[in-house]
Amino acid sequence: MFSCYLFLFISLIISFRDVHVSTSDSSCTDNPVFTPSALVLKYGDPANATCVVCQKDCRGTVFGLEHAVGKVTGHGTTMLWKVDRLTVWDTSLICYYNTDAGDQCSSILDITIYQPPESVSISFVNHTGMMFENQQYTLQCSVQNVAPVQSLTVTFYRGNTALGHLQSNSEQKKPVNETFTLNITPSREHDGAQYWCETKLELGPAGPQRPPVVTSEKLPAIVHYGPELKEPPNPDVITITEGDTLHLNCSSVGNPSPSYTWTLSTNSSSYSGSVLTIKSVGFEHEGQYICTVSNTVGTVTKEFNIDVQGECCQILPGKRVTEVHSQYYFTNQVHCECFGVFNLPGINDSPFLSLPNPRPHLNPILQSTPSHI
Repeated sequence: MFSCYLFLFISLIISFRDVHVSTSDSSCTDNPVFTPSALVLKYGDPANATCVVCQKDCRGTVFGLEHAVGKVTGHGTTMLWKVDRLTVWDTSLICYYNTDAGDQCSSILDITIYQPPESVSISFVNHTGMMFENQQYTLQCSVQNVAPVQSLTVTFYRGNTALGHLQSNSEQKKPVNETFTLNITPSREHDGAQYWCETKLELGPAGPQRPPVVTSEKLPAIVHYGPELKEPPNPDVITITEGDTLHLNCSSVGNPSPSYTWTLSTNSSSYSGSVLTIKSVGFEHEGQYICTVSNTVGTVTKEFNIDVQGECCQILPGKRVTEVHSQYYFTNQVHCECFGVFNLPGINDSPFLSLPNPRPHLNPILQSTPSHI
C-alpha cells in the first residue's frame, strides 16, 4: 500500500513539472539558455533543442524543462529535448530553476511550425471575360491551408511588375484559408498582360534560407478600348496634282479591331479599308472625305479636304505676225491642254494670243487660277 501512495506522489510531482507555466522573475541574472535560441520547423519534421539551466552551480535547486511533446534527457544542468515528428501547432519549451531565495528563473523557447500553402489561385471578384479600359476591377488571391498565416506575404503581379504586397492580420497558428484582394484599373497598354500572385512565408533568420514560395497560375487579361488614330487629324487642305496617286491614311488601333467607313461628299462610292488610295486622281475626286472608325467601345472620325490642281504644260509662242504699240500678236499654233484653275487675261479661244507689251514671262502667268484653255 505504501508503495502505491509513493508512486502516486511521484506521478503528481512529474505532472506538476510538465504543466509548469511560471515566467522568469525580473531579479534573475542567470537565466537558462536555449540552443538554438529560436526554432522554426516544417510541420511533421523532427526537432531537438538543448537548455543549459544555469551557468553557476544550481544542482541543489529544483529545475526542469517543460514540454508538451517529445522526450527530455538530462546531463547535470544541461537538458536535451527531442521529438521525432512535431505535429503540435501551438507549442513551446520552458526551461526553469528555483533559486535558494524562492525565486524562479526561466526562459521560453518559442517554436514556430510552418506549412506552405497547399494551393494558390488568382481570379477576379464577380467578373469573367474581357475588361474595359479605365474601369475598376478586383483581383483576389486565394491561399489554402497555410500556417502561420501572419508570416505570409502575398504579392500581386502584372507580368514582372509588382502591383502590391499584402499581409494577414490573423494570429492563428494552425493552417487556415485566406483570401487577399487588390483593386486594379486596366488601360489599353495592359491588354494581353498576365496577372498572378505569389505567396512567401517570411520566417525570419531561424527559418529556411530560401523562404517557401508558392505561385498561382497566370490569368491573361483582355482589355477592350475604343479606336485611337495612329496619326492625328490634319485640318489643312491637302493639295494634289491631277494624275498623281492619293493616299489617305486613317489607320487606328483598338480592341476589338475597328472597322472603317469612308464618306465622300461628291461620290457615292464607299471604301472599307484603313487607307484610301486613288492611283490617278482627277478633278472629280476633289472635296471632303470623312473616315469613321468604330468598334463596340467607341467611334472616332477623321476628315480630309482634297484640292486637285491641273498640271500646266510649257507653252511655246507661235509665229509673231504683227506688232503694235501696246500688244504682241501670235498665231495660236500652240498644242497645249491645261485643265485646272487658271486665269490668264488676254488668252482666249481666238486664233491669236494677245499678250501685253512688253510681253511678260509666260510661266508665272500660267501658274495662276482658274479657267480652261
